[in-house]
Amino acid sequence: MTKQSIFFTLVFVILVSSVRLPAQQTRREVAHPSAADSKPNSSEVPDGYAINTHFTRVVVLRFKYDTDLLAGLKKMVEQEKIKNAVILAGIGSVRNYQVHQVGNRNFPLKDVFVKNPTGPADIISMNGYVINGRVHPHITMARPEGAFGGHLEAGTTVYTFAVVTLGVLEDNADLSKVDDWSYR
Repeated sequence: MTKQSIFFTLVFVILVSSVRLPAQQTRREVAHPSAADSKPNSSEVPDGYAINTHFTRVVVLRFKYDTDLLAGLKKMVEQEKIKNAVILAGIGSVRNYQVHQVGNRNFPLKDVFVKNPTGPADIISMNGYVINGRVHPHITMARPEGAFGGHLEAGTTVYTFAVVTLGVLEDNADLSKVDDWSYR
């Protein structure tokens, strides 16, 4: 190898190493061991049950560019004094996203977190609940590679806009057990 080719190779390596590549999608798993994991189903808990209630109003929320979508939802639920609600719809786009999905089928529960700090996506839909003031949103998004989704996580920021529609339920609707996986 000549001195000139060594020099150009060294310059090339320095240039390539100084180029900042965009962040890529990452995945991590988190287990949630609980004392209830080994608990068998109880005959006292019905296989299914109904909660009868009514919408008291419908609230349409709009979020602007660079707003954290989950933080915005929480803030608006508090501001609008919403105790119980159904997330009826959601549209818009995000600049980046983080969601989690169920990652196994036997207890202990394991969540898989998917994060893409540079991945824009369209919001195809949203659903979920507000349970005693706590937001439990699910989101479906799309990129050219296909659709995906899960539980909305912090760090999902709005791109063009996001619109989320809530059907506000009566305050006395008891939703306390609807997302409690130990209630079995």
